[in-house]
Amino acid sequence: MHEISKKAGELVGQVDVVVQQLDLAKLENDLEALRSKSQAPDFWDNSDYAQATMKRISKLESRIEPWRKLQTELSEVSDLAAMNDDSVEGLLEKQLGNIQSKFDELKRGLQFSGPYDDSDAIVGIYAGAGGTDAQDWAQMLLRMYVRWTEAQGYNIKMIDESAGEEAGIKSATFEIEGKYMFGKLKGEHGVHRLVRLSPFNADNLRQTSFAKVEVMPKIDSPETLVIDEKDLKIDVYRSGGHGGQSVNTTDSAVRITHLPTGLVVAIQNERSQLQNKETALTILRSRLAQLQIEQHAEKVSELKGPNQSAEWGNQIRSYVLHPYKQVKDLRSKYETSDAEGVLDGKLDELIKAYLESTLAH
Repeated sequence: MHEISKKAGELVGQVDVVVQQLDLAKLENDLEALRSKSQAPDFWDNSDYAQATMKRISKLESRIEPWRKLQTELSEVSDLAAMNDDSVEGLLEKQLGNIQSKFDELKRGLQFSGPYDDSDAIVGIYAGAGGTDAQDWAQMLLRMYVRWTEAQGYNIKMIDESAGEEAGIKSATFEIEGKYMFGKLKGEHGVHRLVRLSPFNADNLRQTSFAKVEVMPKIDSPETLVIDEKDLKIDVYRSGGHGGQSVNTTDSAVRITHLPTGLVVAIQNERSQLQNKETALTILRSRLAQLQIEQHAEKVSELKGPNQSAEWGNQIRSYVLHPYKQVKDLRSKYETSDAEGVLDGKLDELIKAYLESTLAH
């Protein structure tokens, strides 16, 4: 019986650590506040807001209840074990085994327990310093994510793309739809480094190129993340094509600046100013949500990623094509010599290794 009490005590400690990391107390306060709102007489006057609120209530309940139930079951086993009744030792040992299995399963589920992990993803790719080589590298990354998306059977929609001067792209923004898409791709957020023999250098010298990948949850419901219109500066201008040529004769392009944070989103993909404005607001909400995630990660410090910094020096993954072939994730330590396969969209093992590494901390 002493051994059971010891195991139960250790498990209580492990569960308490995870509960603290999840900040269940805050989630319960949030849930209570939403439930209070849902009791208001005029709650269903705005059906879109009401449905979004009920969805958030359901999501919070499904996140909180399994952990509180596990704590209750574990507390009961601990109390019975403390009574030193040998006649129930076999039963308690079986119950403790079941609780351990539930705990392991819930921990695996934490891979997608973030507030926006079940959202679609908006991905931005930006070429770093280095001219044509960096812009070509940005396009290689775009191709890698497109190939991965197609292989998984998900939907991808290009939002905005800026071509490079000689080759490649300066930047691209696209949306990927799919279950837990942000949760799966959030570990791609950060700086990606390529080492290869430059195809754009007459001497064929070894070149190091950088590109930044930005992964954000798609927040298309204004109720999910409210933005005060007074905090926005909205500019409209004429869309521009390659070489400065005009794509549109009307001022359809939209640039939105969020004054408190300095975040800027510019969209000129659609011919309609209204459509561009709606797309820009969606991306702005998504960036603000990502900013909240980063600030929370810094605050609680138990999260090692995704890479929070926008600085180019903060690399998450290295792709080496010369003098040897290797892709190495600098956070999970996962590495593979199949660099061509990775660049052709074989990202599953890298994604899995990153998610598993976050559970270890």
